[in-house]
Amino acid sequence: MIKINLVGERKRPVTPSPAAGAGGFESASLGNWLLIGLILLGVLVTLGHMWILNGKIEDKEAEVAEAQREVDELEPYIREVEEFKAKKAELERKVEVINQLKANQHGPVRVMDNVSRALPELLWLNKLEVAPTTITLTGEAFNTNAVANLIENLDRVPEFQEPILRDTQQKGEIYTFVIAFNYSFQPPPVVDEDAGTVTEG
Repeated sequence: MIKINLVGERKRPVTPSPAAGAGGFESASLGNWLLIGLILLGVLVTLGHMWILNGKIEDKEAEVAEAQREVDELEPYIREVEEFKAKKAELERKVEVINQLKANQHGPVRVMDNVSRALPELLWLNKLEVAPTTITLTGEAFNTNAVANLIENLDRVPEFQEPILRDTQQKGEIYTFVIAFNYSFQPPPVVDEDAGTVTEG
């Protein structure tokens, strides 16, 4: 007698073969190892860069320390140079003051000498006023030609600037006048007897 099984046979679950499971695991492991390798490479590059920078920093610190050591060694000499410059400046200032005093001392004498040499005949002075840069002459003359000769003679003096006739009046046979001009005297020349040369004082 023939029996027919109407209930279908149950399908057995398909389980992955060992070979297929091993292949997936190996692919995942390879990706992880590559990622780890890249991370390690980045860390190594960073550490190498930091090591190079540290080396440069140490070199610069050594250069700074060496420069500071040299400055410390030169500091006494630098201080001496600064003191010398200060003393030199003070000495130059004193010399300038002395020269100015000499110029002021000889100035009035030279003014009187030059003015007296410039006086022509038939003319005399009543007043001579000397300001720091201006000289004013007040006097009398028998004629205007004498006044003109005085102005011409004063104009020949190198230290005197062009004289200006400020006022002139006739009082009888006498002419009064006022002449003013600027002046500037350099310190008198100093003669070096040993060298035989003349230098400005």
